[in-house]
Amino acid sequence: MWPNETQTYRAARDELLAAEAALRKQAEAVAERRRNLPPGGEIKEDYVFQNARDGSEVKLSQLFEPGKDVLCLYSFMYSPGADSPCPMCTSLIDSLAGQTGQYAQRMNFAVVAKATPEELRQFADSRDWNGLRLVSSNGTTYNADYRSETPDGAQLPIMHVWQRGEDGTIRLFWASELFFHDDPDWSAHPRHMDHVWPLWSMFDLTPIGRGENWYPSLA
Repeated sequence: MWPNETQTYRAARDELLAAEAALRKQAEAVAERRRNLPPGGEIKEDYVFQNARDGSEVKLSQLFEPGKDVLCLYSFMYSPGADSPCPMCTSLIDSLAGQTGQYAQRMNFAVVAKATPEELRQFADSRDWNGLRLVSSNGTTYNADYRSETPDGAQLPIMHVWQRGEDGTIRLFWASELFFHDDPDWSAHPRHMDHVWPLWSMFDLTPIGRGENWYPSLA
């Protein structure tokens, strides 16, 4: 099929192709099951965040724009006073930030962190996250309430998908609970967000793979 390929290569590639097709079908089946989840729990409270750009107050409910009843809210591991935020989160947000215009056509997307608005603004500017909506949860219990913070205050990287009903009630539709799944094979990296993280998918296409202990840096 390709110039100069061997029969051995073609046989192995055809077997892999069948596996790739099966994986695609499985991914589509899982996505359908996710879409068909029953209503989740109503939000504990309408948390009051602070806009990273100007420090103004914004409620979680105000992150929903008219006509868009879905909000993806990613919890960024960035504590107030920290020397720098999580490089892994930064890598993911680098990818997501470039798609904000496309997301906005159908849904709402924002990033929330415990860092102060000033800290978030300065870091966002250094990464050119110009079109990304960032809010600070400093002073709220949002992170602790929704498993984005440990009892000792350490931050955790969880994606929450919120859905607003016709009556205005906001419910948790889905969260990346795979982060907490007890799987010894993934103890070093739970891979709970890989399906929206192009970095790892790109490495998976190559002979070098992801590497045993490689992680993105803030460079």
